[in-house]
Amino acid sequence: MTKVITYGTFDLFHEGHYRLLQRAKELGDYLIVGVTTESFDKARGKLNVVDPLMTRIENVRKTGFADKIIIEEVQGQKFSDIKKYGIDIFAIGSDWRGKFDYLKEYCKVVYLERTKDVSSTMLREKMRHIQRIGVIGTGRITNRFMPEATRVSGVNHQGVYNPHKASAERLAKDWGIQAYDTVEELFDDVDLVYVAAPHQYHYDYVKAALEHGKHVLCEKPMVLQKAQAEELYALAAKKNLVLMEGIKTCYCPCFHKLLGIVMSGRIGTVRNIEACFTKLENPESRELTDRRFGGSFRELGSYVLMPILKIFGLDYEDIRFESIDDENGIDQFTKVSLRYKNGFATATCGLGVKSDGRLLISGTTGYIVVPAPWWLMSYFEIHREDPNDIERFSEPYLDSGLRYEISEFLHRLDEHPESQEKSLSDQESIALAGLMEKFNEVHPPKVDAAEEEKGTKA
Repeated sequence: MTKVITYGTFDLFHEGHYRLLQRAKELGDYLIVGVTTESFDKARGKLNVVDPLMTRIENVRKTGFADKIIIEEVQGQKFSDIKKYGIDIFAIGSDWRGKFDYLKEYCKVVYLERTKDVSSTMLREKMRHIQRIGVIGTGRITNRFMPEATRVSGVNHQGVYNPHKASAERLAKDWGIQAYDTVEELFDDVDLVYVAAPHQYHYDYVKAALEHGKHVLCEKPMVLQKAQAEELYALAAKKNLVLMEGIKTCYCPCFHKLLGIVMSGRIGTVRNIEACFTKLENPESRELTDRRFGGSFRELGSYVLMPILKIFGLDYEDIRFESIDDENGIDQFTKVSLRYKNGFATATCGLGVKSDGRLLISGTTGYIVVPAPWWLMSYFEIHREDPNDIERFSEPYLDSGLRYEISEFLHRLDEHPESQEKSLSDQESIALAGLMEKFNEVHPPKVDAAEEEKGTKA
């Protein structure tokens, strides 16, 4: 007898789950299915699970493929289960490809290809269903987004669009999804749209998606002009759609805890904030070669300004930009100074200068320091006058952190999204677009006539 084992959450049970179990059963004579507990899902970073454990077990049982159903509760259980049940084949979805190769020493490991075009659930909880997401853009952030979306229950990759078809086809092949010839065809097949194209195309893609009745999650900066941001949020509200800007740090658990502590008065009244984000980017990258839309501030400014706007608010009294440019006129290093009625803030970002990327929040009774890289926040400390009086706080930050913004995006699809507290409000997003616009006014792109014409056509 050939024994096969597989594991999963099996939340909002759908055709993809059914097919995975069917193919796992076909690999042998006896199939054991491990269903994860809520606590284990949370510990391993699986977010937004809807169905309770017993419902998920019952859905697996109803397929008729499982000869035995067990519960997965702890890290490392897969190895012990393989030994305990004398397993010959370990089977798992292809989105985990390579992650379980260490088990090959004990049994055969098979990665099962995902089911394409999963668009509806076989079993639904009331009106809940799998949200089909379409991706626009195939850059580096998209390759981080794709695996993160698989860690959030209730969403399924449907397809990808890029005007450079070969790029879309490569991503589609990697993830077993469809590459679309036109963006309109993508809109026809999806519920949600994730916009990860270069900055200059965000406005057009977001507007088109909203006009087609699609909810939109857009990478930062969403747009580079305040009026465009106001227009897009107004359009989303008019159509009762969710529009959200993806600044991932806003949505991570540790940043939420930090804001709660700041607002509670644990360090007194905040008087100064210093946020720094720098990295040494490849000189040939788009960020350091695109004279119209590249540069440190357009790339990283949203991150360093975000905690300042969250804590001090939107009503600053004065702002000053200072930049160090390369020979192409692209800012390699930019410092933004903001003056508020009762406080100061400095936001520093760089792609050609390396500095200590920490976040410092100074108050009248103490200060909070988040060590570098603060935008991947999982730990921070409160310091006071007594150098021995230190409070330490931590919360998980899993993988690239995008799962937290995806989870909130899905939560906003509730029947009354306007009533939900938002980690990044529409007005804060609009204010960030306004600051991008101010930067462009004092630091206009140094482009020649040909580049200007190319940008206009784009």
